[in-house]
Amino acid sequence: MPVVLDPNATAVYKAFQEAGRPAYETLTATEARAYYAQARFATNPEPPELARVGSLSIPAQHGTIPARIYVPKEPRLKDGLAPALVFFHGGGWVIGDLDSHDVVCRQLADAGALIVIAVDYRLAPEHKFPAAIDDAIAATKWIAAHARELGIDASRLSIGGDSAGGNLTAVVALAARDGNGPKLTGQVLIYPAVDFAMTHGSHSEPETSVLLTHSVIRWFRDHYLNGAGDIHDWRASPARAESLAGLPPAYVLTAGADPLRDEGDEYAARLKQAGVPVTYKHFPGQFHGFLTMGKLLQQANVAVSEIGAWLKDLG
Repeated sequence: MPVVLDPNATAVYKAFQEAGRPAYETLTATEARAYYAQARFATNPEPPELARVGSLSIPAQHGTIPARIYVPKEPRLKDGLAPALVFFHGGGWVIGDLDSHDVVCRQLADAGALIVIAVDYRLAPEHKFPAAIDDAIAATKWIAAHARELGIDASRLSIGGDSAGGNLTAVVALAARDGNGPKLTGQVLIYPAVDFAMTHGSHSEPETSVLLTHSVIRWFRDHYLNGAGDIHDWRASPARAESLAGLPPAYVLTAGADPLRDEGDEYAARLKQAGVPVTYKHFPGQFHGFLTMGKLLQQANVAVSEIGAWLKDLG
């Protein structure tokens, strides 16, 4: 599929290239995390002002899962309780944390007029599959069980995330449908990774190897999975679930210059075929990871605004 980057996306991509940053796959996981953490200062927009931001510590079998709660100035209250979005950050299951996606979580809380809780799940390679999944499911269940004390309306609980976080979102939705989690109102899948087979056309097109390159995806995969056998496990590749029927309404976002484009597009189509209400938005001139770059890319702010509007429409 021909891909033409928007002029501002082209400028950002050129700036990253000229900065001479080393490719993640040439670094250790710790080094890659440090580079990723620094990038946010150049790309994140000014955050909206919220009523409150605080830390949470969610109990889990291995100890605790750090989390961060974002409360907007004017949440959509019903009987004193607000809707909520549980958010899982991207970063290939290897990089990223609460800080890397802090601004976008603030934006989503403001745009959606809801509480956002970001979950700092365990990362690979120190904690391989399915550690991140276990944390995502455990955190979602705990938040639902403690909704009232968090100011959350448990009947209006959604989940979402970008890239690897989109993968976790899809898996948590499937697990919850099958009884391992609460009833969910919606799922936000932002350029999600849903099939580790990586056989879709966009995984081999030169035009999609932008920032999230074909080689770095394999580096992420090899850090996260225990071996080739995990590829076929629906908890790693939610597209391999037997059925997508009965899942909550979905907002699916894809980008043109993204190796994950085709699998996200196909997953949205399969959700529709399974009878799931789907809102699908494609940003043809953007690359993978653009959502957090609102300081440089106006389309990122457009996307956040549209996701917020969709969350409002859920009720």
